[in-house]
Amino acid sequence: MSKENKIITVFGSARIRAGEADYEEARLLGRELAARGFLICTGGYGGVMEAASRGAKEAGGGTVAVTAKFFGGKPNSWVDEERAVDGWEERLFELIRVGHGFVACKGGTGTLAELAVLWEMLNKGIVTGKPFVTLGEFWTPVVSRVREVETGHSSRWAEAAEGLIRAAASPQEAAEFLVQALDAPSPRH
Repeated sequence: MSKENKIITVFGSARIRAGEADYEEARLLGRELAARGFLICTGGYGGVMEAASRGAKEAGGGTVAVTAKFFGGKPNSWVDEERAVDGWEERLFELIRVGHGFVACKGGTGTLAELAVLWEMLNKGIVTGKPFVTLGEFWTPVVSRVREVETGHSSRWAEAAEGLIRAAASPQEAAEFLVQALDAPSPRH
C-alpha cells in the first residue's frame, strides 16, 4: 500500500468555527497530513471535520467523509468522497475501519465517545497496528486518569503494557508521529 492510500481519520468538535484557534489548528493538521501524502477522513460535517478537510484540500490532498443519515445535513464543501451510512454507531465503526491512523482533536461528548471506543478496540486487540494520537493537551487529563486504572498491574490487555495513545503538542508533531508509526516515506514539498 502506498502512502497515498493511507487514511488518517480525524475526530473533533463540530462546534468550532472558522477563525477560532481550534479551527485553525485542525486546518493546519489537515494541511500537515496531506503534505505527507495521507488522505484525510472525517465525519464530514462542520468544525474540526471541516477544518481538517479544508487544510488537506489546500495542501492538494484528498478527503473522505463518513456521514450518517441520523444527523441529516450535507457534508462540508471540502469533501471529495462521501460514504453515507444510516446510524451513529455504523458511522463510528466505519471511521475506525477505514483509518490507518487516528488523531483526536479537542471535542465534546461525541469526540469523547470516539476516543473511548477506539481506545478500547486498540486495548482489546480488536484493532491492531493503527497509531492513535491526541492533539494538544485537551485529552491528556482524561487519558492520564484512565491509565491509572489500566496500568501498574498484571493484565493481558495492551494498555497495561504500552501507551496506546500518544499526545502531540502540535499538528506537525502529530503528522510526523503518524509518518514514523506507519513507516511512510519522507514528506513531499
